[in-house]
This record gives sequence, structure tokens and C-alpha cells, in this order.
Amino acid sequence: MTRLLSRLGKGALTGIDRVELAYLEGLLGQEKPVFGLARSPAGVLLLSETSLGEVLGWAKGATLPTRVDLIGRIGRKGQPILAAVEARLRRAAIARAPIFLAGRMLRRHLPIGAVYLNVGHANLSDRILQVLRNGAELKVVVMLHDTIPLDFPQYARADQVKVFQRRVAAISAHADLVLHTANATRAANEQQLARCGRVPPGLVAPLGVTLAEPDFAQVPKEIDLSPGYFVALGTIEPRKNHALLLDVWERFASAGKSGPRLVILGNRGWADPSLFTRLDKGVPGVTVHSGLSDAAVAAVLSRSSGLLFPTFAEGFGLPALEAARLGVPVICSDLPILREILGIDAIYLTPSDIYSWERTILDRFLLGRNEVETVEKSGFFTWSEHLRIVLTGF
Repeated sequence: MTRLLSRLGKGALTGIDRVELAYLEGLLGQEKPVFGLARSPAGVLLLSETSLGEVLGWAKGATLPTRVDLIGRIGRKGQPILAAVEARLRRAAIARAPIFLAGRMLRRHLPIGAVYLNVGHANLSDRILQVLRNGAELKVVVMLHDTIPLDFPQYARADQVKVFQRRVAAISAHADLVLHTANATRAANEQQLARCGRVPPGLVAPLGVTLAEPDFAQVPKEIDLSPGYFVALGTIEPRKNHALLLDVWERFASAGKSGPRLVILGNRGWADPSLFTRLDKGVPGVTVHSGLSDAAVAAVLSRSSGLLFPTFAEGFGLPALEAARLGVPVICSDLPILREILGIDAIYLTPSDIYSWERTILDRFLLGRNEVETVEKSGFFTWSEHLRIVLTGF
């Protein structure tokens, strides 16, 4: 639970964080006992279902604790929310121990045959997985969302490539089962695992799609929902290729024509400073908004002319899948993973072909679009279906 705890109080969950939340909620609904692990400055915490229920509530908006203990003040300086959350969990923990004694602690408290399940890319080190597999005698199951930092290092922060390489090497050495979210992703993942010397058994389980009910009351008033706008959804970083969309809208402006608007929804990640400079300076017809709730995002999407997703690389592409599930037209990059999950429910373009994007966006804008209701389509997994595949694959 380490990664999810670190995200509490930082706005709407995205990407892997949403997967962790779905797993937490789904596993708490199972008949078998569920425990949680979290690393803290006081060592590894073993959490009960009651504590996990509290975490679920916090992740869904319940009031966060505020009381910080001495360990939190020292070990989580500058992180008051995480410090208070960990203090609360430490008081209620079944047990806690430093990492080198965690194996003994877990053998004492967990049932025989317990499975360690990590779906968040956190704490995937050789040392930790060795302790869990050999010291605690747990079966290690890891979801490898993608290997983009190794496949496309130009789209990752330089300091993260070696870190991710060590994670993949640890998975290769210690995982009993690797979960993949699609066949295309599995192929790329297993190429990198093979380079580390061992490809563990794998299981493909497409991610579930959970749609928030559109709530227009939660949409900030500064967002113009009148017809004629497109949405770009996701963290602002080089891989998502926002620069291409800014180029397109600058071309619209230079042509002097009345064209569509672009609403960018997402927090700033890391990027070439020039991209942020362009956003700060402003591009005609483009607005940027962050921190929206899932219900507000669904509302903005539902009235749009379409989702624009010119990404260079994806492990799964949940924003595109969720938009398609809402019945919103999707214009996206021509990537194997997106073709696998979207099928015929998208228009595919080369992510570097600015002319094709400009022409397609303009055609879609001129075509217009009536308000679209949610369409019940086949081919979309629920989280219950996803978990059924995973839990029967152990």
C-alpha cells in the first residue's frame, strides 16, 4: 500500500494509483482474508482489513487523519498528510518490523500459502522481494504495467531509467507470476525480462473500466462547455505529446479561422521547460485545468467533440478506453496497445504527423456532434472480471 498512501490528499488519482485503488476495493470484497503491507520510517507495517478499509475511505475522499507522532515528524518532514496517515496505521498495525526482520514477522502472522501482490511498481527491489519470497515464504505476484522507461528512455526522466532497470531485474529474479494488462504489453515486458535472464510465468488480464457519473456541478466555471471543443486528458509530460496539439492549435490561429477549442485536463509532470513556457504564455483556443474530480472529468468529456490522445507510448491507455466507453469519439496514436484495447472504436494517426491531426480534428469539428449518452459496448472489462482472471491464475 506504500504508493497509494503517498498519493492521499494530492488530488484525483491517476494511472497506476487508480489500479491500486480498484485492487484494494476488489480484494476487500473477497471471502479470503486480506492484509496490507506499507513501508514507513518505522519499518514494514502489516495492516488488517479494518485498516485497509480506512485507507479505502481516505482514497475515496473521507477525512484524513491529522495527528502526527514523533516518528512522522522526523521521518516525514514536509509531508504532514503522509505522516499523519502512517501514524494512524502504526497505532493499529497487526505488527511492524524493519525490513531485515520482516520475513520472520510475516511468517508469524500470515496464513500458510499467502500471496504477495504488488500492482503499483513500488518497493520492487531485489532485497525486498527476496525477503518476501524466501524469508516470508510468500508467492510473489507482480503487475508489470509496462517497460516504457527502458523501451523509450527519451520519455523518462534520466534518473529513473536505471531505477526502473533494477525493478525489472528484481521481478525477473523473484516473481512467481507476472501480470500483464494486454498482449502487446506482455510482448514488450517479456523482451525486457529476457534481457535480465529469466522470464517468469505470465498472465494477461485487461484492466477494468470504471466510469464516474458525469457531474456538471463539479466542473469549474472557467471551463467552457459550449459545443466545439476537444479534450486532452493525462499528465503533462513528453510521452503524452501535448506539444503536437499546441502546434495544431497554433496553426489554427495562424490561419485566422474560427476553429475548435482544446481543453487540456491534467497535472504537470516533467517536461522540457519550453513546453511549460508555451502553456504559460498561452495558445489561442487552449486552456489547461488540473485537479478535477473523476465526475467533473467525465462531464467535460461527455460534451466534447472527442478525446485527443497523441501519445508516443502507452502501457494500456485508460483515458482513451474510458472515453470510448462513454461514447466519446477518440482520435489517438496508431500504437499496437491502443488497437488491441480500442479496436474499431477510434481513429488512428501517426503521433508525429501534424497535418493528419490538424485535418482530422478540423473534419471532426465541422462534422459536429450531438450529445452522446453512455453506450453499452462489449469488449470492456469490469474490475470484477479482471480480478476473477487474476485470482484464478495464482
